Amino acid sequence: MIEIGIFEKTFRCPTFGETLDAVADQGLRHIQLHLEAAGLEPMPLDVPDATRRTIREETTSRGIAVAGLSATYNMAHPDPAVRADGLARLAVLAAACRGLGTSTLTLCTGTRDPDDKWRFHPDNGTPAAWADLAASMTAALALAERHGLSLAIEPEPANVIRDAPAARRLLDELGSERLKIILDPANIVAGALDRDPSDTLAAAFALLGGDIVVAHAKDVDAAGRFRPAGQGIVPWPVYVGLLRESGFAGPLILHSLTEADVAGCVATLNAAIEVS
Repeated sequence: MIEIGIFEKTFRCPTFGETLDAVADQGLRHIQLHLEAAGLEPMPLDVPDATRRTIREETTSRGIAVAGLSATYNMAHPDPAVRADGLARLAVLAAACRGLGTSTLTLCTGTRDPDDKWRFHPDNGTPAAWADLAASMTAALALAERHGLSLAIEPEPANVIRDAPAARRLLDELGSERLKIILDPANIVAGALDRDPSDTLAAAFALLGGDIVVAHAKDVDAAGRFRPAGQGIVPWPVYVGLLRESGFAGPLILHSLTEADVAGCVATLNAAIEVS
């Protein structure tokens, strides 16, 4: 059954418990967890036992499930030392992941931009960038194997894995059952604004549908600007229908929105779920 969830960091509250209350007040029971909401760095060098217990107790007591734990660092950074630091931090999150209520780590495939892991760089398409990403991912998969986890990557136009064909290539080259896909329709549509969005999404699902472990829900307008769900050109009933056809039955995670946008986005997704 497809249900709606959200990046819990959409809500800016003093405590983690109050943040979860804000999630629950919107009728949502799934989150993609970011450790900043519990007062830690995004990729800390330690997850204290007390923090781990608090997160697990606060989510469980409210019936909120954790769809995945954010573990994003620049896996294609041009500096090997930066990549090594990211891997060390990933090892910390991999060890903590199941204790936080999920077996999925969500990753960023990175960019050659040295300052912003979400910013495009013209060297992203080079063999060297691909080789560095593949090496980073191979090391990450060893951590996933050790801890019994899945790693989820997301095709993003600004990253080395910029689209569905690139994601398919990485999945095939690495050949690991632990490497999965986050599918965000806005990212897919943004990479082909000259095509019909429904056709673009169908093509992406043909390549990746069987490997999706997390589904995202943000929108994009005709100029390529990301928007909250329902405020752009993503055909939501088509997207939800493709998720169903692929066998996906997890949460649809809202992000790239403000607190004021949440109710409208939830209504948009509920309508799509109803008719798809």
